[in-house]
Amino acid sequence: MTEIKTDETGSGRPGRPGRPGRPDPGGYAAARLHLLHEEAPAGPPRRAALARATDAWLGGLLGAARGVAMVAVGGYGRGELSPRSDLDVLLLHDGSADAPAIAALADRVWYPVWDLGLALDHSVRTPAEARKTAAGDLKVHLGLLDARHIAGDPTLTAGLRTAAYEDWRAQAPARLPELRELGEERARRQGELRFLLEPDLKEARGGLRDATALRAVAASWLADAPREGLEEARALLLDTRDALHLATGRATDRLALQEQHQVATGLGLPGADALLREVYEAARTVSYAADVTWREVGRVLRARSGRPRLRRLLGGRGGRGGFVEPERTPLAEGVVEQDGEAVLARTARPERDPVLPLRAAAVAAQAGLPLSRHAVRRLAGAGPLPVPWPDEAREQLVTLLGAGESTVGVWEALEAEGIVSRLLPEWEHVRCRPQRNPVHRWTVDRHLVETAVRAAALTRRVGRPDLLLVAALLHDLGKGLPGDHSVAGETIARDVAPRLGFGPADTETLATLVRHHLLLVETATRRDLDDPATVRSVTDAIGHPDTLELLHALTEADALATGPAAWSAWRASLVADLVRRAGAALAGGATPSRAEAAAPTVEEERLAIEALRTGGPVLVLRTRPEGADAPTDTPTGTPTDPKDAGAPAPVGIELLVAVPDQPGVLPATAGVLALHRLTVRAAELRAIAPEPAVGGSALVLNWRVAAEYGAPPEAARLRNDLVRALAGTLDIAGRLAEREAAYGKRRRGVSPAPPRVSVVEGVSRAATVVEVRAHDAPGLLHRIGRALDAAGVWVRSAHVSTLGANAVDTVYLTRRDGSPLPDAAAVALAKAVEDALR
Repeated sequence: MTEIKTDETGSGRPGRPGRPGRPDPGGYAAARLHLLHEEAPAGPPRRAALARATDAWLGGLLGAARGVAMVAVGGYGRGELSPRSDLDVLLLHDGSADAPAIAALADRVWYPVWDLGLALDHSVRTPAEARKTAAGDLKVHLGLLDARHIAGDPTLTAGLRTAAYEDWRAQAPARLPELRELGEERARRQGELRFLLEPDLKEARGGLRDATALRAVAASWLADAPREGLEEARALLLDTRDALHLATGRATDRLALQEQHQVATGLGLPGADALLREVYEAARTVSYAADVTWREVGRVLRARSGRPRLRRLLGGRGGRGGFVEPERTPLAEGVVEQDGEAVLARTARPERDPVLPLRAAAVAAQAGLPLSRHAVRRLAGAGPLPVPWPDEAREQLVTLLGAGESTVGVWEALEAEGIVSRLLPEWEHVRCRPQRNPVHRWTVDRHLVETAVRAAALTRRVGRPDLLLVAALLHDLGKGLPGDHSVAGETIARDVAPRLGFGPADTETLATLVRHHLLLVETATRRDLDDPATVRSVTDAIGHPDTLELLHALTEADALATGPAAWSAWRASLVADLVRRAGAALAGGATPSRAEAAAPTVEEERLAIEALRTGGPVLVLRTRPEGADAPTDTPTGTPTDPKDAGAPAPVGIELLVAVPDQPGVLPATAGVLALHRLTVRAAELRAIAPEPAVGGSALVLNWRVAAEYGAPPEAARLRNDLVRALAGTLDIAGRLAEREAAYGKRRRGVSPAPPRVSVVEGVSRAATVVEVRAHDAPGLLHRIGRALDAAGVWVRSAHVSTLGANAVDTVYLTRRDGSPLPDAAAVALAKAVEDALR
């Protein structure tokens, strides 16, 4: 039978003009008014009561009819009628009646609806026609998944609903990517609900459409959304829409500024900001659930494609019964990569390793991987960090903040389980806090994370990238507190910094940065830069060139994270001019922050003598477990058992190496450490000439390293590999190149800031000082050493510090005759090293 379908515009006008309407049977209009304003409590009970009343009215309009069913679909099918919701109705018939009879029956139902001024989205179809239409229209198919019988023949409704679900599950591999693309297109058009001052509760990302899409994914049986808090979040958005409909008297989903206070009152909230925070929290829950769900859908669909399965069958590990385990690549102690996510290792014990949440988050962000939901839920059970934080915890936080764009997703995963607020209780105050200044694109919490993302790209400009990144995270924590948020933020910074393990000097710097994070831009744009008092106001507040350098980078990161209107070439030039003038004023009394090494210790001299006596390298390896007061010697051949269930890796592996002075010591030693997956945290290299009777000089390298995962290597293995490396029989470069290629594939598009190599003037009269600021990738120090060796210079001392994922390395160089490099040669060398690192 040919499909009979009336007008579906939902415009409130009949598809056949001139047909007479029918009176309102049973007083539905009065009952509806009573429900909305007097009888039913707000929220789900009122929506359900309104749906029941509407069912009874429409059922009465249909009357007795054979071979016909009236079906509610979409939101009405779910029983979620807001005061101004459309009525989504399908008139289903078995095809036995002729077209005029079906049309007359439809008119008998539709016209009274229009007479009441209600919006109606309606159609007339047979079950076969409904399935055919759904096959070509995703939105129709989604509506049928919520089909609910209203009146007429229930077998027709039941048959259609069963067929709709069967078709959906059979077609899910093709339809779910289409559904995801619809959501992404909607997000591009409408934006992110939790960051909009006037959000669309339905269409924006994290809104009601996305919540409905998650129901459809669950109906496919391919994946399911996280359930915790999702239904509550969805109910909050529906309640807000109900209050919005009642406040405006219109069918609108846009929460406009002028309606927010009235809507808040309708929901019993104290004001518009409280309303937005509630709405933003709900949208955050829906968005996170969508991220997790779509990631799982992608994993399932990839697995079903056959290619990953074939790859595992050819190269994976077999198990009992022919089961092939998924590939698990170690990332850090207690963390592995599996199926494109960072997950916890089988031996990980978060309850015994309080640093694990930060370590897992940092390595995931650095690799550009999402943290799996299961991993995050387990990490939420980690024990509390001691106060002050151990060094590793602080370093991992800095590494997480310095990962760039990938920090955002990992940070939000931690927030979803309350881990951020547990690590940093002050965070709860700014969580989802709106900023009504139209210049701001983000809520306060997201602005702080975005500032860290922007700061990560500027870390090569500063000597202390760790302070820059932490200041970015803290600078607006005072917002929403009484008084000037910068003053309140300074107090918070003075409390938080020591808790994170920063010393008094660093705490003072962080407090200064937070207190004066608006100083440069406000002074540069509002004051006369030629007036000495203008520059003096900056120097009096900042006090030190290094702090000024940090504040300049923080100012730019803060402005870029605010929005496009907050930073421009004009503002940047004004701020740069002010910084140049203030820096010149501070330079006169400034003390250089870089200094050559102190005198060698007795142990270093002893090792140097032993190296010269034996003609080969001498090593001493110690481990300092977290919380130990002194290092512990690790006897050769007795490493820590890597299978120790959940025990945290030693974070303070100290290594002293003495080698007779010769070319290539630095790259060889650094390369051997990289091959053994030891991350350099700090290092010093110095030339020692012991007693004249011994003759010659030795290079002594003092390293502080950390094992990426597992136990540290045996000292004997390190020495044997170092002997081979110095002899040229160990292909360090080739093996590291393979490692770096695999590392690059894992990074999923993460792009750290490019390296920066510069010559530092005025620090040493006896040597040329070159400073390298770069991302701490595997083998970095090895590549620096090779570039220096290729240039034919002599490394007299080197001072390496790793601050999170940022390495700041200072190298003192001379020519072979012991004299500093000429200026032009030093600049050329710096460029050559920078090119080698790129």
